[in-house]
Amino acid sequence: MTVVLDPSAQSAPIQGVLDPISCDARDFGAYARTGGWTFALKVARSVRPGGQSADETPKVSAKEFAELAGCSPERVMRYYKAWDRAADDGLVPHFEVLVPGQDIELPDAEAWQTYYVSRSSASSERGSAITEAAAAEGIRPTKALEVAENPTALRAAILADPSTAQAARAALLDRVKEDPALQAELARDIARTDELKKAVATETRAADRIGYVRQIAEKGQIRTPAGQTLDAPAELRSEAERHLSLLDELDEGEDTGEWATEAYDTMKNLVVETVEADPELRVQERRTKFYSSLQKATKVFEELTFDDADDIYEDDMVQRLEELQQAIGSCITALRSAAPRQ
Repeated sequence: MTVVLDPSAQSAPIQGVLDPISCDARDFGAYARTGGWTFALKVARSVRPGGQSADETPKVSAKEFAELAGCSPERVMRYYKAWDRAADDGLVPHFEVLVPGQDIELPDAEAWQTYYVSRSSASSERGSAITEAAAAEGIRPTKALEVAENPTALRAAILADPSTAQAARAALLDRVKEDPALQAELARDIARTDELKKAVATETRAADRIGYVRQIAEKGQIRTPAGQTLDAPAELRSEAERHLSLLDELDEGEDTGEWATEAYDTMKNLVVETVEADPELRVQERRTKFYSSLQKATKVFEELTFDDADDIYEDDMVQRLEELQQAIGSCITALRSAAPRQ
């Protein structure tokens, strides 16, 4: 579309309508079709590019143009830079090609916000990062910058609107993966908040239980109560896969705790039944459990020292050790009597 911008080249007034109204209507239509490109062209064809002197071009400096326009040079330069970025992308001609008063075909208004940033904060390192992130998300940089400049408004939206809170949560989770400092801060916040600590403990327990079911379903292995790791029978693995599919079908926001507990308890019971149904496996389970208890007890006694026996001595302490000694003796006797004859 060709947009006429020079007031001297305006079309004849609409019949029965005063000329100033016709002019306003024409300008309004041009802006409605092209948005900020209308004014960016005025800057691009009137302000000389950097590096050119006044002797090389009839164009004026951004400062002079701003004085004529009655606005700040910074505002002029925002339009200038928007045009420059669009020219680099081949959307509009470069400054050097344009001459004062020249009209060209302008892009649609929708493309303007991709290149124009109205806030001075966009020129800072922080602003540049926000602008890049906005582009990656497919939104206008001005929207992201406005939010960044109004943290109180952001807080209000998060507090009042669940969908905004969800978006903020998702963004924090994405950022925390790359930000060790934020990880530490969130961990401290959780540790200092009883409600969050309880929630984390609940979710951790649910995740552990789901992991137990997933281990059976995906790796085909079971862990017995005594700690043995065995290949899961086909029917047991099939049952684990069924429970896991139910868990995976839950909506993202749905509470998994109850489902995880049911799946976990079911699989634990099936594992116990599997062990009890196999005489050889049942014996091995008892042997494993005995060794585990024996190792724990041995470790406890190995860590004891008696250099300060005079200080810690109590009659009850000796009595309990004597009772334990008798129990160990009975255990040794039972095991020796069960030992195979040589």
